[in-house]
Amino acid sequence: MPAGIMIPTRNMSSVIGASGSSSIYGSSSGLSLGQPNMLEVGDLRGFEMMHPALEDDFTRLGDEEFDSTKSGSQNQEGASGEDQQDQQLRGKKKRYHRHTQHQIQEMEAFFKECPHPDDKQRKELSSQLGLEPLQVKFWFQNKRTQMKTQHERGENSLLRSENERLRADNMRYREALSNTSCPSCGGPTTIGEMSYGEQQLRIENVRLREEIDRISAIAARYVGKPVVSYPPMSAPVPSCPLDLGVSSFSGGQPVRSVGEANLYGNPPGDLLKSVVATTTEVDKQMIVELAMAAMDELVRMAQMDEPLWIIGSEGNFSVLKEDEYAKMFPQKIGQKPSGFKCEATRETAMVIMNHINLVEILMDLNQWSNVFSAIVSRAEKLEVLSTGVAGTYDGALQVMTAEFQVPTPLVPTRECYFARYCKQHGDRTWAVVDVSLDSLRPNPLGRCRKRPSGCLIQEMPNGYSKVTWVENVEVEDRGVHSLYRQLVDSGQTFGARRWVATLDRQCERLASAMATYIPSGESGVITSQEGRKSMMKLAERMVMSFCAGVSASTAHTWTTLSGTGTEDVRVMTQKSIDDPGRPPGIVLSAATSFWLPVPPKRVFDFLRDENSRNEWDILSNGGVVQEMAHIANGRDTGNSVSLLRVNSANSSQGNMLILQESCTDSTGSFVIYAPVDIVAMNVVLNGGDPDYVALLPSGFAILPDGSAPNGSDRVVGSGGSLLTVAFQILVDSTPTAKLSLGSVATVNNLIACTVERIRASLSGESS
Repeated sequence: MPAGIMIPTRNMSSVIGASGSSSIYGSSSGLSLGQPNMLEVGDLRGFEMMHPALEDDFTRLGDEEFDSTKSGSQNQEGASGEDQQDQQLRGKKKRYHRHTQHQIQEMEAFFKECPHPDDKQRKELSSQLGLEPLQVKFWFQNKRTQMKTQHERGENSLLRSENERLRADNMRYREALSNTSCPSCGGPTTIGEMSYGEQQLRIENVRLREEIDRISAIAARYVGKPVVSYPPMSAPVPSCPLDLGVSSFSGGQPVRSVGEANLYGNPPGDLLKSVVATTTEVDKQMIVELAMAAMDELVRMAQMDEPLWIIGSEGNFSVLKEDEYAKMFPQKIGQKPSGFKCEATRETAMVIMNHINLVEILMDLNQWSNVFSAIVSRAEKLEVLSTGVAGTYDGALQVMTAEFQVPTPLVPTRECYFARYCKQHGDRTWAVVDVSLDSLRPNPLGRCRKRPSGCLIQEMPNGYSKVTWVENVEVEDRGVHSLYRQLVDSGQTFGARRWVATLDRQCERLASAMATYIPSGESGVITSQEGRKSMMKLAERMVMSFCAGVSASTAHTWTTLSGTGTEDVRVMTQKSIDDPGRPPGIVLSAATSFWLPVPPKRVFDFLRDENSRNEWDILSNGGVVQEMAHIANGRDTGNSVSLLRVNSANSSQGNMLILQESCTDSTGSFVIYAPVDIVAMNVVLNGGDPDYVALLPSGFAILPDGSAPNGSDRVVGSGGSLLTVAFQILVDSTPTAKLSLGSVATVNNLIACTVERIRASLSGESS
């Protein structure tokens, strides 16, 4: 039975159809433009609601204009009973009328009781006063406009005087703050050394700024346009050597939810959102000071060696000595909670990217999430306290939350709430530091806290950069499967070595995508730069989708199924409806992890080799797999994006194409693939948009097994592998259909059969 990606086989057409030319380009539906809304002359009430800023232009509608206006209204409104009489006089000369004192007094008295008379009331009043209903209508409209204008002028006058008073008070407080000095040394004061009175001045200053913002908002509603802030109000109060421009909450952007609670029971994103929404200026200043202190600590830790750092037993990366750390650096995020362990490592590498681009990747949330998609399962920017100075990220400060993952369902994710701060040190050195905000907002349910962590980036010749990465956390690793316990404890899963290795590999990948000279002598090499970029972008999306479906993260739209019949296989489901990058219908994601007594490199080479693919891939159905095209992604020959063709004897799978990306570094490897439509891939190879190609990725994540504990069935130092197998499978092309137990059983059988074949092939056993 052909499976491995889509079940049953008849659903393969839904993937191909979703990726075909018609779905790639789509169809533009024409805009249906209706009749424009006509605004009747004299209908000032509706016009006032739509254009409050222009009301003054219509406050003086004189009686001299009534007759001509009335005539225009009659022509538009049609022939009603009264209008038919007026039409007989259309050719005669109009006479101008002014209201008598008696008429005005009667309408004034009626206005006090009812400013908005209806048609019946206007008709009765016009009969009493000898006026026409339209005249009465216009008088009441003009009177309402006049009263509203007078009210607004009075309100605006009061608001302006109040604003001026607050501005003067604020300037006086600011001047008093700038002239304060330390009673001990005579120098400028810093936070923590201010007197009680000075601290009260700062608090009062914050209150006044909030009051001005409130009054300005009220004034803007009446004036009809934003009230320009005075320059002294928008400038931040420099309270530290680095002048950080503190912007408004979230940089003017709406706060996004950080997701539901994770496996550890962390508070939902809405809670963090509400906490950040109530951040005061005092809280922001405390975050600034914490970030600056963390930056100093990070730089010192990156530059120091023994006795602070020692070489770890699992490789050449450095491991922190906790006793020395406690002596040198005070705790900035509060005391370590009971049951938490410290995990701190350091790694250094040369990467092929200049320091400016590296800083941009780290400070741009989307780029950072994409480059480290195998590590970062979710990231949200909650607040921007500073965007930097002089158009750079120097001094940029953000408050964010992120969830970190390992490519296996057997290791829980780690979620952190922290501030990220960037600073330039000299002409050729930058640093980016993360530090948890637990000392400011304690989170008793949090299971991971970042002590000062981040990287030091130094400019090197020829576009290279030297990166020194420090990952320093306190964590409660509850729920880690025994299969991965040693690997997690060694610091290789979440530590600095994995961050640096991933960065190095991704920098080589980006350099390959931007390469302008491609040798054309080798067979199958894609020489078109546009085609290379499109194919690599499609492969990047495939890798990100795979990682999102294989980890234990709860941040994605997958729903975990219970009672699937297989304890060691995690099955999730997802309904795809409006996503052009996925076929519509019900999709299952199945993943399992197991140990192999085979070195990771051998497992990686076996799985990525198209010649051995028919030994484990049920999708190929015994057919010959041939590489049609490939893109090299770095120094290691295993890092590449390939386009494979399956020449199967099964006519329903003839000439099927498979997009595959294989990547490896010192901390782990991936082989990820997905079937693609031939027509869609032709568009991509010609430089077309790859976002409309439907993908359901499957593949493998390969990690070293780490050191084995005593009494384990593994041999210490055996160099085994931890292999995760995952499939995303379309089980029904109808999104409204219900998931059947038969589909889940088929997925379980598929993944079990694949695991058996891999074990048999790599151990030399017969199947």
